[in-house]
Amino acid sequence: MPILVVGKTSIPYTVTRSKTAMRRRVHITPDQVELIAPATSSDKDNAAFIHKKRRWVFDETEVMKERLARRNTIARFVTGAKIPYRGRQMRLRIEATDDSLVDVQYRNGFVISVPATTPDSSRDALIEDALRLWLRKRLRGDVESFVRHYSESHDLRPKGLRIKSQKHLWGSCGQDRVVNLNWHLIFAPKSVLEYAVVHELCHLRYRNHDKAFWSMLGFIMPDYEALKTWLERNEHMLSLGKVFETIEE
Repeated sequence: MPILVVGKTSIPYTVTRSKTAMRRRVHITPDQVELIAPATSSDKDNAAFIHKKRRWVFDETEVMKERLARRNTIARFVTGAKIPYRGRQMRLRIEATDDSLVDVQYRNGFVISVPATTPDSSRDALIEDALRLWLRKRLRGDVESFVRHYSESHDLRPKGLRIKSQKHLWGSCGQDRVVNLNWHLIFAPKSVLEYAVVHELCHLRYRNHDKAFWSMLGFIMPDYEALKTWLERNEHMLSLGKVFETIEE
């Protein structure tokens, strides 16, 4: 594994060559530093690129350590634990029930009913699965509402909508005109989710982040810059484990 040396610090990194990559970028997570490069790139050029970005890489690995320490973690799904939801930390209450299925309700906080006969060994996993399904369904409902509104008011009509768990993206819009949204956006304020939806809908008309794209986005959502900034600054709070940074050429 190649190593980037910054002062007295040695930072191991991996190199991934991609047939679809048009330029180099460095992707940083709490677990690794990854250089993603075009398939035809040379070891020498790749090493020179990451060396040029060495100060940024060092600074971001330090930021990762801080974000990892501050990110949302839940050791156990018990009454009193808090779940991020729409920009707030909401209290969790667990109740025993005679029903055979885990049920999730939202009443100024999450109320989760768990069958009294559930073994302790599988209890947390069942609660997590039920909560994840509930959150994804709630996000889909929000997204569909935004899409209907902007499709009608600005003639931005996607061919489909997918709610996904995307590793590096909050959203995307494919050549097939299908809009993809990361389900972790359910943890952000609803206005930030709205920005993410409008951002991807604008890609139906403008494929790149050029001046025309940002002009259209600003026309539809004049306060988008504040929402974009919130998302960039608080992304580490929008899941129980998602923390990353990326820099490109």
